[in-house]
Amino acid sequence: MSEQPYKRIKYFFQRYYLQQRALFYRNYRLFLVGQSLSNIGSWIQRMAMIWLAYTLTKSPLLVGLVGFCEQIPIFVIAPFAGVFADRWDKHKALVRIESMAMVQAAVLGVLTFAGVVHIVHIIILSLCLGVINAFEMPIRQSFVVEMIDRDKNALSNAIAVNSTVFNMSRLIGPSIAGIMINAVGEGWCFMANALSYAIVTVSLLMMRIKLPQEIVERKGKVFQQLKEGVQYIGAHKIMRSLLLLLAVVSFCNASLRTLAPVFAQDILHGNANTLGWLLSAAGVGAITGALFLTKRKKSSILRRIVSFTGFLLGGAMGAFAFSRSLPLSLVFMGFAGLAQMMHTACTNTLLQEHVADDKRGRVMSFYTVCLQGTMPFGSLASGSIAQYTSGVWSMAAMGAICIVATLIFRDHGQKKPNAIAG
Repeated sequence: MSEQPYKRIKYFFQRYYLQQRALFYRNYRLFLVGQSLSNIGSWIQRMAMIWLAYTLTKSPLLVGLVGFCEQIPIFVIAPFAGVFADRWDKHKALVRIESMAMVQAAVLGVLTFAGVVHIVHIIILSLCLGVINAFEMPIRQSFVVEMIDRDKNALSNAIAVNSTVFNMSRLIGPSIAGIMINAVGEGWCFMANALSYAIVTVSLLMMRIKLPQEIVERKGKVFQQLKEGVQYIGAHKIMRSLLLLLAVVSFCNASLRTLAPVFAQDILHGNANTLGWLLSAAGVGAITGALFLTKRKKSSILRRIVSFTGFLLGGAMGAFAFSRSLPLSLVFMGFAGLAQMMHTACTNTLLQEHVADDKRGRVMSFYTVCLQGTMPFGSLASGSIAQYTSGVWSMAAMGAICIVATLIFRDHGQKKPNAIAG
């Protein structure tokens, strides 16, 4: 009798693993190992940067400016990076890009150790990281299908598993950062991120990728191919609606990260550990949503999730804004993290399932722009509102905008996307 619970648990995990089709591919497993460590390092650096910026300046506006500088290159450069994603060898390109990100983190660490770091250094290096990410994100997003040998049946699972790993890192990274900041300082946080980029570079070098010859050899004028991508998206109303709603959701969601130090210190009267708890709570919610999505969902369900999570995110942000209790704030952050993650993952899946292969890089570049490129404006807007009113009203305003946008776009998101691949 005592063996029954053990057998049931073993059977559950065996059945769950068999449902993770993407894990059957060696390249994808290597990607997950490297990416999980890299994501942890990125969250550690991200927290250390905003904490250091706020410690040096005590200005929500300058903290917002740091976030703006990290994300604005994505808004400007990512559409062009999508053109190159459809032309380059994505594997080799990612190796070079991750190496440059490693150098950026190391430079920030050295400046901090030397005791000469200034808010100007943080802003400039944030801008450099933004340029790197502007190329990395659309190339990595469109590279997923190559890591699973273009198995469309495994694509939805690959995106969901990647989201799970990302959000596990989001859960672990801020907690480690909070401990490291208090124990050894921000410099070691930046060096830890440099090490994580080295690991992901090695994992990429270990992959064996079959190159799609027709994509690698594609040539032509960059602006002409960019125009083709814009026209492709513009010709499909559902694709436009999904991307526009994602842009607004990401714009609003940026305030959670930008204003987190303000809420941790000034409203909840905590320290770096409090900040770590808040961001980790968002990670718990996000990983819960990601685990739900690892089992393949029908497109109709994914479209309903896109609408529901827009409302949930806006409501959670409003509730968090007026909370004065740390336990309640953690709960609301958890719901916000769940909503944001499920919204972006479902949008990603719906786009990738129906986009034509020769347009994948360009479509995913606009997905990147909507997901990350709108965040600098959200960071700057929320920081500015907080500077002249308060963090509470800034957060509440962003939550309200999210709800209104979902009301506008929700009907479009629920229509069937059969024509997207045309």
